[in-house]
Amino acid sequence: MPGRVDESLRYCDAGQLMIGSGPGRVPFGVEGWLGTAYLVLGQPEWWAEWCRTQLAHGRDTHTLTRASLVYTLMTTGSADEAVVAANGLIEAAEETNNPQVLSFALTAYGFAFRDADPVRALGAMRRALVIARDSGNRFNESNVAQNLAYLEAKHGDPVAAFDYFALAIRHHHDSGSTGLIRGPLAVLAAFLDRLQRYEPAATIAGFAVSPLSSAAYSDIKTAFAHLREVLGDQTYESLVRKGETMTTAAMVTYAYDQIDQARTELNAVSK
Repeated sequence: MPGRVDESLRYCDAGQLMIGSGPGRVPFGVEGWLGTAYLVLGQPEWWAEWCRTQLAHGRDTHTLTRASLVYTLMTTGSADEAVVAANGLIEAAEETNNPQVLSFALTAYGFAFRDADPVRALGAMRRALVIARDSGNRFNESNVAQNLAYLEAKHGDPVAAFDYFALAIRHHHDSGSTGLIRGPLAVLAAFLDRLQRYEPAATIAGFAVSPLSSAAYSDIKTAFAHLREVLGDQTYESLVRKGETMTTAAMVTYAYDQIDQARTELNAVSK
């Protein structure tokens, strides 16, 4: 989460060796999360294989590894497989009576159905947000807010999307999660492109682009290509460099300002 990827990979590899070589067991299926370091590097296929291997051991008592597999299948572009893996996931998670597990599963389910059935995905995500918030789970709340922003911007209420963008960015920034804050910022940049706010979109894109955000939201690549086309190579590169050199605090302040401006414009149009 703080962006120390090399150290994360070392812990990931060490964890795999311990799980694979000894009789000890990690409770609740949490070992499925070990592959997330490879997702940050843009290698989701490795995480998918790790999840499949762990599921074959039958230790996933709380659906955490199964939900993780759903996430990584989506990031590998295997949307149909993700939908299959997500079927029945919510019901299985409900049986645990664990709000962390259920909100995580609902978010994964919504992630899988975001293109196949956006209405269903929005319903799952909105329920996940309520559960995460009521149980005080700010990590799950941040994750679902980021994905709700994406869904609302494309298929729901664009004005509400800005509230979710701000929520996800604020939680990641407050917690020092510099490794994950690029996700909601990248989605925000793509949304600003659709709203024809090209210069701020390109500036935010310069800070936000990463293997993780590109894998999780493949359509942002199309948005960034459109920005280059509209702005021209020279202007686009200049704005991207501006974003790249901004500190996290400066980018967060800039993003909040752009959210406020865009929200005001949308509210004015809808009246």
